[in-house]
This record gives sequence, structure tokens and C-alpha cells, in this order.
Amino acid sequence: MSTTLTDSRTERADRPRMLRGLSWLVVRQHRAALASVLALVLLCSALIVYQRAELIQLLDDAGWPAKPAPEQLLGDQYNYLSTLLGALPVILAVFFGAPLIAADQEQGTAQLATTQSVTRLRWLTVKIAWCLAVAVAAGAVLSALFTWWWEPYRSVFPSTWVEGSIFDNTGPVLPALCLFLTAAGITIGVLLRRVLASMVVTFVFSAAVQILWGELRLHLAPTHLFTYPLDSELPARFAESYEVDRWVASADGTLYGWGSCAETTEKATAACLKEKGIVNSVIEYLDYDQMAAMQWTGAGILIAGTALLTAFTLRRVSRRPL
Repeated sequence: MSTTLTDSRTERADRPRMLRGLSWLVVRQHRAALASVLALVLLCSALIVYQRAELIQLLDDAGWPAKPAPEQLLGDQYNYLSTLLGALPVILAVFFGAPLIAADQEQGTAQLATTQSVTRLRWLTVKIAWCLAVAVAAGAVLSALFTWWWEPYRSVFPSTWVEGSIFDNTGPVLPALCLFLTAAGITIGVLLRRVLASMVVTFVFSAAVQILWGELRLHLAPTHLFTYPLDSELPARFAESYEVDRWVASADGTLYGWGSCAETTEKATAACLKEKGIVNSVIEYLDYDQMAAMQWTGAGILIAGTALLTAFTLRRVSRRPL
């Protein structure tokens, strides 16, 4: 009878790995950050699935859509979730993108890694590719789940489709925002070379981008005008349209501000309307059917920005020492 002893370290080394080379090294080095992102995605996914089931139950109990939906169906949990989804791109940029290269520069591991058998550009390319892939995957999963929840029940949600809590968290916009802000964090980290400073600047930059994005959102598609008689109601087909502006108009099409004839008495108002010949109301609006095109246009802008930032980072690193 013979007994063969095998070193457990040899067994572990002989096991086939899903990842090898630089990919394995990057995942191993950033496993804590990757685990945190995975936990955040799983948490948000579970909240979406749970709240969707809860919403469906409440609507079924109320007899919707045959009967009106109860007011305030979505409570504080929904507000927390929408806030967390809106903050996801910033979280990825600050805690995942900004330290990615800056930590290696600050701790000196960048010089160690780039003196091995791989080139500096290849090492950086693999790190950035993994980071951006994780960012876009996290955004895509949560965007798909939130769209799956919101779209069939959008009429009972408190926010309109053009508001950031809906527009930025559905379709391609959320993964594109995650991609762009994470790329910006990486670039800032390469430039500043210090983790804390990079994280602070990335946070400020991300907040500024979110504000500018809110202004840009309404300009991603051309608006339309609709004219209807002054004393009539807006047709029901505009229920899901977003009203950008409103005027009153004369028969020849001259536009006046909505409050042009807001006089103190009905007699004075009627006299003002007659004097200016105002007979119509005019709205400038964005239609719900434009949402998908607006989202893809915005996502294209963000992806182009990501490509520019990544190209700048790779070019700078290939020409200057880390």
C-alpha cells in the first residue's frame, strides 16, 4: 500500500483559472472594489424587484387600470432607490475610477508593474478596460431592471419621463453616465496622482456634470408647437407630453406671453384679448415618443466623451512616466 502526498499549493496552482495574466492581476488587485460594486448592484436589483411586486399588488387591489390608482403609491423606499440609482455614476467615478491609477502612482506600484514583462500601455489599457466594463455592466443591469419596472406602470409614477429620476435611470443613459464619469475619474486620477485629491476633484466634477446634463436633457430633441382654441381643453393625447413653454396667440399667429392679458377683472381681460386679437393657446412640448431618440442621442454624446477621455489618458501615459 502506498500513499502519495500532494502539496495543496501545487493543487491550487494546477487548477484552471477563468482569468490569466494581466486580467487576473487586475481583478485580484481590485477585488474589494469589484465586490463592493457587485453588492451595490445586487442590493439595488433586489429593491427594484421587491418594489415592483409590491406596486403590482397595490394596483391589483385597487382595480387599476379600470379604476384610478391610489395616491402616493410609491413611498420613501422609492425615493431612496431613485436617489441611489442617480448617485451610482458618481459613486463609481469617485470610489472606483479616481483611485484606479492614482493609487498605483501614489504607492509606487505603478513603477513596479511597468518594469515587468508587460508594457506600460498594455498594463494601463487592461486596467481601464476592466474598470469601464464593470461600470457599464453595473449601469446596464440596473437600467434594464428599472425600465422593466417603470415602463408598464409609468402613469402612476410621480415623476414625468423627462425628469432625471426617470430619463437618466432608464434605457442607455444610466450605463453611458456610469461610463463617462468613471472615465473622467480615471483621467483626473492620472493627472493628480493622489488618491484623496483625485476623489475630491472627481466628486466636484461629477456634480457639475450632473447639473449641466440636467440643462442639456431638454435640448436633445427639437420641440413641437400645438395650437388650440383659447377656451378649450388640451387634447388627451398630450397627457404624456412634457410642456416646455406656453403662450397665447392671435389669429395671424402672433405669440404673446401666457400672462399677457391677466388683468384684475374679467372685463379688463376680455378687453385686452379683443384688443390684441388673442384667440388661441399655444404649447411648446416634447412628446413621449421622442424619449428613446433623446436617450440614444445623449448616450452617444457621453460615449464620445468617454472615448476622448480614455484616448487622452492612454496617450499621456504612453508619453510621460507614471
